[in-house]
Amino acid sequence: MIKKTLITPFNTKYNTPPFSNIENEDYLPTFKEAIALARKEIDLITTNEAAATFENTIVALDFSGEQLDRISSIFFNLNSAETNEEIQKIAQEISPLLSEFSNDITLNEDLFKRVKAIYDIKESLDLTAEQKTLLDKRYKSFSRNGANLSEDKKNQLREIDKKLSQLKLKFGENVLAETNKFEMLITDENDLSGLPEGTKEAAKQMAESKEKEGWLFTLDYPSYIPFVTYSNNRELRKKITLAAGSKSFKGDALDNQENVLEITNLRHKRANLLGYTTHAEFVLEERMAETPEKVQAFLNELLLKAKPAAEKEFKNLESFAKDLDNIDELEKWDGSYYAEKLKQKLFSLDDELLKPYFKLENVIDGAFKITNILFDLNFEEIHDIDKYHEDVLTYKVSNASGDLVSVFYADFFPRAGKRNGAWMTSYKPQYIKDSINSRPHISIVCNFTKPTKSKPSLLTFNEVTTLFHEFGHALHGMLANTTYPSLSGTNVYWDFVELPSQILENWCYEKEALELFATHYETGEVIPMDLIEKIKKSATFHEGMQTLRQISFGLLDMSWHGQDPSKIKNVKGHEKEAFEHVTLYPETNETCMSTSFSHIFQGGYSSGYYSYKWAEVLDADAFEYFKETGIFNKEIAQKFKDNVLSKGGTENPMTLYKRFRGQEPKPEALLRRAGLIEN
Repeated sequence: MIKKTLITPFNTKYNTPPFSNIENEDYLPTFKEAIALARKEIDLITTNEAAATFENTIVALDFSGEQLDRISSIFFNLNSAETNEEIQKIAQEISPLLSEFSNDITLNEDLFKRVKAIYDIKESLDLTAEQKTLLDKRYKSFSRNGANLSEDKKNQLREIDKKLSQLKLKFGENVLAETNKFEMLITDENDLSGLPEGTKEAAKQMAESKEKEGWLFTLDYPSYIPFVTYSNNRELRKKITLAAGSKSFKGDALDNQENVLEITNLRHKRANLLGYTTHAEFVLEERMAETPEKVQAFLNELLLKAKPAAEKEFKNLESFAKDLDNIDELEKWDGSYYAEKLKQKLFSLDDELLKPYFKLENVIDGAFKITNILFDLNFEEIHDIDKYHEDVLTYKVSNASGDLVSVFYADFFPRAGKRNGAWMTSYKPQYIKDSINSRPHISIVCNFTKPTKSKPSLLTFNEVTTLFHEFGHALHGMLANTTYPSLSGTNVYWDFVELPSQILENWCYEKEALELFATHYETGEVIPMDLIEKIKKSATFHEGMQTLRQISFGLLDMSWHGQDPSKIKNVKGHEKEAFEHVTLYPETNETCMSTSFSHIFQGGYSSGYYSYKWAEVLDADAFEYFKETGIFNKEIAQKFKDNVLSKGGTENPMTLYKRFRGQEPKPEALLRRAGLIEN
């Protein structure tokens, strides 16, 4: 029996998901029911005897499948943040059903005829900019997904999409299983030399939770990163580094090499079926960058500036390690360790010195205060809506008038059912229907250090910027104010979506902002000015190496998706070739990045990893605009809200950016901020 709570509207406050009422066995029948309901909605559009109009076809299509979208968001978000073997098994059953349903829409000839009829006369219609974008997007969703193909090619496309949906899930499941599988138990306290007290305490707590004696370290970031950064034991740093770098690259049941080859080949075949030379060409047609050639040119231009700086930084690091510990050759497991020691020497800045000023609750409050000043948002923690795990925090977000802006979920700590990293997602989009502005439900998910028996959760500075980054994405979702759900919030070009997230990170380096929340967790002392100065001075530390690293990931992505991959037989060999001109450390045969590169093989970043650097050009240029008149200038903040945060994908992103900034972005702002060119 299907529980009524699983079909919307939910009988809950703000129509939020009723997590505690959902059993795993409810999902499959509910998905089937929701797909059937969505099919009926599509049938009503295609069988409408009235001539096709923008309202009865394009708008009706955009608002169809709401029930299916809601249950999909719940299920797949939990599959990332609170999964288990049963949910993963259900996902393998559900994904092909959704893929088939999606194909049934885009390959529906009668539906496409109605869409095309409107598209063909679009110039004669009196449409707003948002309506023009929606029409264009809807038409392309058909033409770019096989509507013009012959029947046999449509069937080929269906098979490819079905297989891809399963392969991407399997890829992610393998990476998560590998992450959870590795444990490094230390029983000799001497092997903890160099590690901060908080890290040791967390490892002790982790061991106790698994009924083991000693200190337990895992591949979860709050455990892994401090270990490779501070441990004096080079052999143990090597052990955990190789474990992290060899995820799903061991030739066993969790190996992803065949999945990588199959995913890239299927994507290429799909692109060819649709008339594109490569998968990258297909993807980039709907990006700000437009073509693979422009992406390559962009990455190569940055490479010219970054590589000399990176090589110089690496040589300095090698010399430092040689002088300090007589290290003859710097290896991958040495990088973070000696970089941290060099940073401490150059700036007298130690993350452990900073952490007491970044208690998690204070950083969250800081993000709230900054967005209150900029955008008049108020955050109130609430306890009367359901949550999927006890760690999750829930908030009501309102504007200066007290109106509901959004429901906000925040999930900060690692656990076995949660994949690594940090991300923003949503449980419900924003849209306007029947004159009612239906507000969104937004979530951010991170993996920060958990509180211990003696200390609260204290963040590294990198974790502080991560929280602000994801919160920037969240603002993009919360402040959405569009008519149509498919254009709302973060439904924008992938090389534009990182602008709101990356620009918010800039406030973490500013004295005015830090003084709002960076207070010592024990004394309440505001972070001293000399520490703020050190944070600012160290902001460009190893920026050449960091930029080169990001460029290398972008080049690896394009190497998989910007050519015919059918000739690639060896994943590691191909990756080695892609990294040939951008690698600094000696090669390690045991490691392979591609087999755990979830961004491009499971997430939505295939042919799009370059977009992080692309958006950095935008965010550096945009933040310079703020700095010209003050980082809390309400007028500039309002322009950013009105033209970027609230507009979603309603217009071309460059049009929106120029409306905010008054000009196209200039890469010099990024290069200046990175210290790669003089001011």
